[in-house]
Amino acid sequence: MKHPITPTSVERQMRDDEFIASKTDLKGRITYGNRIFIEFSGYSEAELLGTQHNIIRHPDMPRAVFKLLWDTIQAKRECNAYVKNMAKDGSFYWVFANVTPNFDRDGNVIGFFSVRRKPKASAVKTVTGLYKAMLDAERQTGARDAMAASTRILTDLLAEKGISYDELVLAI
Repeated sequence: MKHPITPTSVERQMRDDEFIASKTDLKGRITYGNRIFIEFSGYSEAELLGTQHNIIRHPDMPRAVFKLLWDTIQAKRECNAYVKNMAKDGSFYWVFANVTPNFDRDGNVIGFFSVRRKPKASAVKTVTGLYKAMLDAERQTGARDAMAASTRILTDLLAEKGISYDELVLAI
């Protein structure tokens, strides 16, 4: 039985000169993680390989952000996002993620590749407020309507600014 991890208020900061890299199969199971991924996640390589990438999902992340990310990469496009991850010990770390589909020689998607780097502090501050509003909407509407309510917060903001999610993420 898997024991749930309790989030803590301990934040770890990525270093300016390092990148977290990982690969997954089509179902989101980890097939590769570099040493920085292993270090920041707090899991061993053996614990990570074959496990769903959401093993590091922090509960402060709205589900709608991951739906947007998955919809984008499954449509064979890259996606950028600010993501709050949770390590095995409950600590957290923010990343600026670039996720791209991996293709075979025939152009079929065979998996996904993600490279994460240290985010700008100002961007984290901006998305923290947005993500909190999205999470609040998810919690207030209940499980059945949570995704739609959270997505509406994001799409309303994007419509107000007249930009796409990628443009927002790259601008902040």
